[in-house]
Amino acid sequence: MLEFDFLVIGGGAAGYFAAINAAQNLPNIKVAILEKNREVLQKVKVSGGGRCNVTNAITEPTELINNYPRGHEFLLEPFERFGSKDVFTWFEKRGIRLKTEKDARVFPESNSSQTIIDCFLYESKSVKLFTSERVKNIVKKGSFWEVSTNSEKTFVTKNLLIATGSDKRIWEILTGLNFKIAPQAPSLFTFNIKDEKLKDLQGVSFSACSVKILNSTFEQSGPLLITHWGLSGPAILKLSAWAALELKAKDYVFKIAVNWLPEIQKDKVLNEFRLNLEINPKKNVLANPLFGLTARFWKYICEKAGISEHQKWAETGKKHFQALSDNLLSAQYEVNGKSTFKEEFVTAGGIDLSEIYPETFSSKKHENLFFAGEILNIDAVTGGFNFQAAWTGGWHVAKGLGF
Repeated sequence: MLEFDFLVIGGGAAGYFAAINAAQNLPNIKVAILEKNREVLQKVKVSGGGRCNVTNAITEPTELINNYPRGHEFLLEPFERFGSKDVFTWFEKRGIRLKTEKDARVFPESNSSQTIIDCFLYESKSVKLFTSERVKNIVKKGSFWEVSTNSEKTFVTKNLLIATGSDKRIWEILTGLNFKIAPQAPSLFTFNIKDEKLKDLQGVSFSACSVKILNSTFEQSGPLLITHWGLSGPAILKLSAWAALELKAKDYVFKIAVNWLPEIQKDKVLNEFRLNLEINPKKNVLANPLFGLTARFWKYICEKAGISEHQKWAETGKKHFQALSDNLLSAQYEVNGKSTFKEEFVTAGGIDLSEIYPETFSSKKHENLFFAGEILNIDAVTGGFNFQAAWTGGWHVAKGLGF
């Protein structure tokens, strides 16, 4: 048997952050991390295209929580105690300089996730690490927890943190401990659309679009990217996060409406068409893009609206104006499936938050049992928000240890 004062299951962002803070807050305790894989901090490594999107520059907790489809109410007070501003301070005290980009995402100045990994490995020198240790069972014996693993080791601890992300095996074990598990569903995914002419536009991007799931209340706006499989970009990812459970129930077959010009009202769009009819009657419609659209995309919209290759504005009337307007402001597409967005995979669902104390991220059912990270029913849109929830949870766990 291996005995520790504080045992962390899961060598990811939340687990490491909790272990480091616990070891530094209480230097006389024995801390260990169990990781099922051979390497730790794998999501940290791939986040942000290998740059690690550490957090977001939004510092006001009431604004910060608006980026969490699940867990926003629970996180308000924890963010007030340890939010994104505190993350800046924590890293910079350890010599890691951070930078804020135009979209408010925060990265290490080095532009390398290895900077964050190296920091964690250095700061956790007093923490014992066990890799390739898959947990088989978790049992409460008196005031202690016993954790058995696939290597036939048994770990004993007074304080146990479970930070295993979306590990179905762990959720099954926790169900046996009478925990309520909220239904799981993938989040942060792109939309597959079978439209060959749209796919021909792969690489075309928009700084702002609005996307609505038809027959629902779900709508999001932001940058959008046309890809070889359909649509991606922040607007799509945010929509996939907020509608994660509902889209899973639809088996990822649904219809959307895209407004490619959300900042321009319909009457102004129609007026622009009338103006071109008046002052440019002999100009070819397809060959003269409007609204700052690329030539490729304008041609695509015109063709969808039924405008022929050599058609002039003088040959274009109300019927075509309406069709053009519809395809610019409410173009409908049928989504049939999803694709993972790079390595930014997140799972909605997990431990029901009604069973967790937000002051310490500890269990209401079992003493000295803690949870942090994606194992909880907390998830966010892209932009550093998921890591922020992990740091906040890990910090609270370290503060709440009963020594």
